[in-house]
Amino acid sequence: MKFVGSQLAYYLNDKNFKRNSKILLKYVALLGTVILIYTILFHIIMINVENQDHSWVTGFYWTLTVMSTLGFGDITFESDIGRIFSILVLLSGILMLLIVLPFAFIRHFYIPLLESQNKKKVPRHVPPGTKDHILLCAFDVVARDLAERLSQENTTYYVIEHELSKALEYHENNVHVIIGELDDKETFVRANINDAKLVVVNRNDFINTKIILTIREIAPSIPIVAIATDDESVDVQELSGADHVLPLKRWLGEQLANRVNARHAKSQPIGQYEDLFIAELPVLNTPLVSKTIKEAAMRQKFGVSIVAINERGRMKPVRSDAKLTFESVLVIMGNKDQLESIDELYQDYNINPNPVLIIGGGRVGLAAAASLHKNNILVNLIDKDPEICEKASRICNKVFAGRASDYDLLTKAGVLEAPSILLTTNDDTMNIFLASYCRQLNKELRIVSRITEARNIDLIHRAGANFVLSYASLGSEAVLSISKGQELNVLGEGITLFRITVPPRLAGKTLAESGIGAKTGLSVIAIKNKSEIVTLLSADTVIPEGAEIVMLGNIEMRHAFNEIYGESI
Repeated sequence: MKFVGSQLAYYLNDKNFKRNSKILLKYVALLGTVILIYTILFHIIMINVENQDHSWVTGFYWTLTVMSTLGFGDITFESDIGRIFSILVLLSGILMLLIVLPFAFIRHFYIPLLESQNKKKVPRHVPPGTKDHILLCAFDVVARDLAERLSQENTTYYVIEHELSKALEYHENNVHVIIGELDDKETFVRANINDAKLVVVNRNDFINTKIILTIREIAPSIPIVAIATDDESVDVQELSGADHVLPLKRWLGEQLANRVNARHAKSQPIGQYEDLFIAELPVLNTPLVSKTIKEAAMRQKFGVSIVAINERGRMKPVRSDAKLTFESVLVIMGNKDQLESIDELYQDYNINPNPVLIIGGGRVGLAAAASLHKNNILVNLIDKDPEICEKASRICNKVFAGRASDYDLLTKAGVLEAPSILLTTNDDTMNIFLASYCRQLNKELRIVSRITEARNIDLIHRAGANFVLSYASLGSEAVLSISKGQELNVLGEGITLFRITVPPRLAGKTLAESGIGAKTGLSVIAIKNKSEIVTLLSADTVIPEGAEIVMLGNIEMRHAFNEIYGESI
């Protein structure tokens, strides 16, 4: 009874109650009027035609039994007029009692009651005292990836969802969600926005602007990170009050363009830690092919540290006897002068002077083409949309209209001679197919691809892709970097730079004794003790108490680290 009472109380206070109740009550009043008229007509026909006298209760009883199709037969008409009247009462009863009334009851009472029950399942506000949480205005691909990383780091987040069906689905899947309208200030008050760490506004460009203005009215100082689809909306969202606007599709194209091989060997900065740069150096067509790490002697020659080896998306730990192949990409760390000295030495080794090939000319593809064009790298592009081909012709060397699965078109576009190919379609299946196809056509081709679903990452690497990056991981990494006040490091799909305070179990041990790499797969790239940063690490390097360990790896590796060594203090 308490449950029913609470549900009815919630329903009676619902803003749609008046509208629903008026419709239902009007119909009930109409039904009552019809029953009353039929009861009166029953008496008139019985007295004047059938010469029978019945009580008013009997008339009401007869009307209900006929309209409900029970028809007990204890009271009947003998005349044709009476029987015609009975037929009318029966047919109207079927329509009004058996069809319309159940529909009206379900539509205007039962469904709203169920909705009120479902709404009570989904929280409408964050728990009292919630602080330093991150608010997400949609649970899109970026938010899903971000939520996983936040959970791994024990950072509280809440998704604000206005659709009840989606909110219920998220709630049942253990996603932290509250229900509310995104253009309602009260929604953000219930989300305790003034004590939040930041808000991620990730709807479409038009709705984002409305949300930003709503938030700024009640929380002038809360950091807002907005995700923009079109570059044209960046300024609008900034002027509306967003602190950071992320044009992720353009960034994705630029990041993919940074991973191509073109012209000559060169280190490509992909991240930064303090004053040191993290960069990639492709081994293809350099004297490093077939050499071991020890024989490469990068530290002795240039002062840089090799912190990892990347081969088709797999980050491998550095061992002195590890042999480099034409697919190897060195992940190195050093200062600006050290990286420039590497570039001066290896720029004499030509990789390939032919144009880079891009397949897919959407926002990501055109952004990649523009980035390569800016760096004076020739680009050929394939797309089946004539309008996209027209846009691309302004920045590309050659543009080919048609399907990329056409062998003649691919060879004409230069797949057999190209140093690199960028797969930028938004279809994972197509990118996987093209990665496999192009790998069969050109074994030395560096294949760089975008991906949407995380489950397809391993598959596209097996198909032949050398480097893969998704919109989701780029977005979540950017938001995390902003929340921590750090530089954005895009190291690869799923690869993250972790900064962890030394757990008590590791304090005073050497790297060899810690077994971090062997037990977790993480690569320790630096140790910061007070103001001193040590990057020239060896097995005998001691891990000081209270220092900061900087490691490369994925979320699973970080989780393994936490389980083995415990959370840092």
